[in-house]
Amino acid sequence: MTNIRTIGVIGAGQMGNGIAHVCALAGYDVFLNDVDAERLAAGLKTIERNMSRQVARNLISPQAMEEAVARIRSDTTQEAFADVDLAIEAATENEGTKRQIFETLRPILKHDAFLASNTSSISITKLAARTDRPERFIGLHFMNPVPMMKLVELIRGLQTSQETYEMALGLVERLGKTTTNSEDFPAFIVNRVLIPMINEAVYTLYEGVGTVEAIDKALRMGANHPMGPLELADFIGLDTCLAIMQVLYDGLADSKYRPCPLLVKYVEAGWLGQKTQRGFYDYRGEHPVPTR
Repeated sequence: MTNIRTIGVIGAGQMGNGIAHVCALAGYDVFLNDVDAERLAAGLKTIERNMSRQVARNLISPQAMEEAVARIRSDTTQEAFADVDLAIEAATENEGTKRQIFETLRPILKHDAFLASNTSSISITKLAARTDRPERFIGLHFMNPVPMMKLVELIRGLQTSQETYEMALGLVERLGKTTTNSEDFPAFIVNRVLIPMINEAVYTLYEGVGTVEAIDKALRMGANHPMGPLELADFIGLDTCLAIMQVLYDGLADSKYRPCPLLVKYVEAGWLGQKTQRGFYDYRGEHPVPTR
């Protein structure tokens, strides 16, 4: 199997810092990059806070945490990507943004470095075609929150080589996670099922079938879901939910994937969920309060 020693992660947000976290704990040297210095600093603090929680729960030792934190380097510039064996893009769910990242990395990466995207919906074949190494490109869709969730979807593009696929299998195994293989169709497996469910919950709210509280209670207690769909949407980010629904609607041309107008309205208002303190719940007080 290809020997991966150093991993670069582009994007220090919720997904990127989680990927850096698990890679460092697994013994990889990690370079965490973000164009926003404040987001990068916040990402590093999140990693330390989440590892401290793992120590408190006896999931890892204090020494393991200390060694993992020491393995993580960070910067707002990308020069260090010249040394990575694998670069994982974990930026916002926007095709244009991702394509620009891969264009920027093109002259920096060494010729035998692998590329991966953590996209939750966008075509791996399409993204790979924008790089100089489509055969060394693969989709690695981690679940959120990365340190806790055990699944990683592997998505091979049309051009992805067997060597690249086997590298990804070995990486995920070393991270202590489980893989599932998805064909390169819009939103893959998890989000092909999950996000339309959330969209339907928003329609249920939009049409007045139930309140935010009633809908979430119904799914928690009636379907044994750990979180209600609207609470989950706030956790994921309403902008991300909308972006995935739009990929499904555009890619499959089926009216059942039409984003709910209420979801669009919340995103237009900037009420994106927990990350902006308002979504289907208002998080600015001591306890979350439904906004409808």
